Amino acid sequence: MANPYRWIEKSLKTIHKANWYRSTQTISGRSGAEIQMGDRTFVNFASNDYLGLAGDDRLIEAAVAATREYGTGSTGSRLLSGHRPLHRELERSIADFKQTEDAIVFSSGYLANLGSIVVLVDRRDLILADAYNHSSLKNGAILSGAKIVEYAHNDLQDLTAKLEQLRSHSRRCLILTDSVFSMDGDLCELPQLLDLADRFECMLLIDEAHGTGVFGDRGSGCVEYFSCRDRPLIQMGTLSKALGSLGGYVAGSASLVDFLRNRAPSWIYTTGLSPADTAAALQAIEIVRSEPERRAKLWENVESLKCRLAATLPPHFELLPSNSPILCIQVKDAAMVLAAGTRLREMGLFVSAVRPPTVPTSRLRITLMATHQPQHLDRLVEGLSCL
Repeated sequence: MANPYRWIEKSLKTIHKANWYRSTQTISGRSGAEIQMGDRTFVNFASNDYLGLAGDDRLIEAAVAATREYGTGSTGSRLLSGHRPLHRELERSIADFKQTEDAIVFSSGYLANLGSIVVLVDRRDLILADAYNHSSLKNGAILSGAKIVEYAHNDLQDLTAKLEQLRSHSRRCLILTDSVFSMDGDLCELPQLLDLADRFECMLLIDEAHGTGVFGDRGSGCVEYFSCRDRPLIQMGTLSKALGSLGGYVAGSASLVDFLRNRAPSWIYTTGLSPADTAAALQAIEIVRSEPERRAKLWENVESLKCRLAATLPPHFELLPSNSPILCIQVKDAAMVLAAGTRLREMGLFVSAVRPPTVPTSRLRITLMATHQPQHLDRLVEGLSCL
C-alpha cells in the first residue's frame, strides 16, 4: 500500500536544500543580556525582552506569590471556571496604561489577533492589510472569510488607490497593520492611516506587539508616540515582549471589549491566562510606568549601535532603515546569512539569522535591550566587522 505520509519526508528534504530548515536553541537559566547555551555564555541579541524584565526579580516574586494563592493554572475558560481577580485587575491596568475605556486579555498575542479579526469582519467585508504584517494578522484575516487585499508595505498611495477602487463594494472594511514591523524595525504611518480610515469609514486594528513598553513618553506604545490616543481604533498587543510575561490583549472602547468577550472564539474557548503570567504582567506595567529610565537606556543603546554600524559594517552588508530597537542587516542569501550567524555564534554572539519564507530577503536581526552594556555593543560591532 502507498504510504500517505511519504510526502512529509520529501518536503523536509526540500526545506533542507533551500537552507530553510529550523531547529530550537536550548537556553539555560534566566533571560537577559547574557544567556547560557550549553557550556558557553553568549551576548544575547535575539530576544524581544526590550526592557530586560523577563528575568527581573520583582516579576518572578509576583508570579510566585500568585501561584501560591491561585495555583499553577486557571483550569478553564474565563466564562466558566477560569476567571480570577487578577485577570480583571490586569485588564483595568492595561486600559489605564493605554488610556482606553477597557481591555481584554487573551492567552497569547496570536490568539488575540485571530479571535478579534474573525468576529470583526466576515465574507461580506473587506480587509486591507500591509504586506509585511505579522503571521497572526495574516491568518486572522484568512479565517475571517473576508476579501483580503494587501497593499505595498507602508505605501499610503497604494492603500488609497485600493480603498477608492474597492471600499464601496463591501459592507465593512478593516485596515490591519503592525505598529512596529517585527522583521524590519520600521514603523507604520499611523496618523495617515487613521485619516484614511476616517475618510473611507474603515475600522483600523494596530498590532502593538513590539511597541508596547517601548514607545511613547509613558511607554504605552506607538499610538501614544504618534499622539493618536484620542482617535477611534482597535489596539492589540502582547505581554510577552517588553513586558516580560505571556499573553495578549485588545484595548479600545467598552462596547468593543464587551463584544469580544461575547464573540471571540479564541477567548471564549481557551483556558484563561495563568495566575503567574497575569501577576508578572501586572508588575511589569507598574515598572514601565515608574521607571522611564529603562526606556531611556534602551534608546541610548539603539542610537549608539545604529551610528556605529553605519560607520563600520562591511560593504557586502546593508543596514536596513529602522526606527525601533530592531536593527536588520540584509545579507545576500540564505546560505550567507546562516554562515554569518554561525560565525557570530563562534564569537559568543547570539544573533538571529532570518531567511525566507519568514522574510522576503535574508538578514541578521539584532534586537537591543535596556540591559545591554557598552562592552556588549563593542563585541557585536567587532564581530560584525570581521564577517
